[in-house]
Amino acid sequence: MFDRRRAGVLLHLASLEAPLGRGGRAFIDWLAAAGFSVWQFLPLAPTGADRSPYFARSDFAGSPALLDPAEPPADEAERTAFATATQSWLEDYALFETISARCPGLPWWEWPAPLRAREAGALERIRRECAGALERIGAEQREFFAQWSRLRRYAHARGVRLFGDLPFYVGPMSAETWAHPGQFQLAPDGRPAAVAGVPPDYFSALGQVWGNPLYDWDAMQRDGFAFWRARLGAQLERLDVLRVDHFRAFAAHWAVPAGAADARGGEWRPTPGWALFERLRAERGTLPIVAEDLGLITADVTALRQAFELPGMRVLQFGFDGSPDNPHLPARIDADCVVYTGTHDNDTTLGWYRSLDEQTRGYVDRTLGVSPASMPEGMVRAALATVGALAVIPVQDLLGLGSEARLNIPGTQRAENWSWHLPAGALSAQRAAHWAAVNAASGRV
Repeated sequence: MFDRRRAGVLLHLASLEAPLGRGGRAFIDWLAAAGFSVWQFLPLAPTGADRSPYFARSDFAGSPALLDPAEPPADEAERTAFATATQSWLEDYALFETISARCPGLPWWEWPAPLRAREAGALERIRRECAGALERIGAEQREFFAQWSRLRRYAHARGVRLFGDLPFYVGPMSAETWAHPGQFQLAPDGRPAAVAGVPPDYFSALGQVWGNPLYDWDAMQRDGFAFWRARLGAQLERLDVLRVDHFRAFAAHWAVPAGAADARGGEWRPTPGWALFERLRAERGTLPIVAEDLGLITADVTALRQAFELPGMRVLQFGFDGSPDNPHLPARIDADCVVYTGTHDNDTTLGWYRSLDEQTRGYVDRTLGVSPASMPEGMVRAALATVGALAVIPVQDLLGLGSEARLNIPGTQRAENWSWHLPAGALSAQRAAHWAAVNAASGRV
């Protein structure tokens, strides 16, 4: 991925029609024609009612909503490869989803005690009584495996690398917390004993409480970080490179007491991230991981990232607070970074620019040499022109879309979150030719 200057596009798979088949192949064709060699996307996991890919029901499973029903079924070779690749997690996931359907609306810690505790007799009854449901879930995952494998081969044949994403924490209502409770800080009944979040900062006087259960890092160290090694390994089998969200928690994590109304009562606790990455490097050598090092980043986080040669992230929208030392300013960006105009949690660049006060907007114009008429393309060109090894542009910015195309507003439950779809016909051949010329001028083709 980082063998030369590259340009990529950020597009959530759920924003496409038939993303694992026709839609995905068409997008890859457009990327190649436009001089982009990287497709970055959000987690591929099955989601809950809020559709957030960062509060998933399983890290290992793929979302059936992404399947293309027109694709041919898995062949014998794909079935064999699938059985080998999923033997460590598929049954747990299928049982979890099947029991969830039998206990609608209940988190797993409120299931009947034998099911909550995974008693052998209770699980055997589910296998007998729900054989059809278990087979259906397994078949969905088999088709996801086959369609994803084909899409990846298609991308590689056209010179496009696949750049995925992994949340730091797992969802509380997930197959992983139910199947591996000893890896988490849980109360005896399965509820989180302490939860994840971030402390008060400039953006929130109360901090943020995310609700994910914290890991039991002592238990993880005792078993050689088996859970994290399997978690990362499953993703790296699918992808060319992986962004790990909230990387700073590998150095220290913010622990909030369960039931707290806000995050002010939390505390920083150390994380044995150094030992985990030493183990990963010993097993894998070079780690194809990008560290999401945004937010409150201390020296120990930077030291951890640099020691294991992991690229960080810079976001141009964060660069204009008036400080000449802001690391997100184009002139301050280093080569070992992935550069963005904005991320999935930001407004589109045009929406962001329009929301700025007059003074800040003037600062942006002077710094980038742009005008209102040249935005958002001026910002895109600035990202592509930086020394960052990889520049990734949200597709909304390539299309010049405003706030109506924003994908997510963090900390909100608005119905529009995660629901934006790529307009039909938006990625034209004319637009591909335009961006191919821009990428060539930036030395990124």
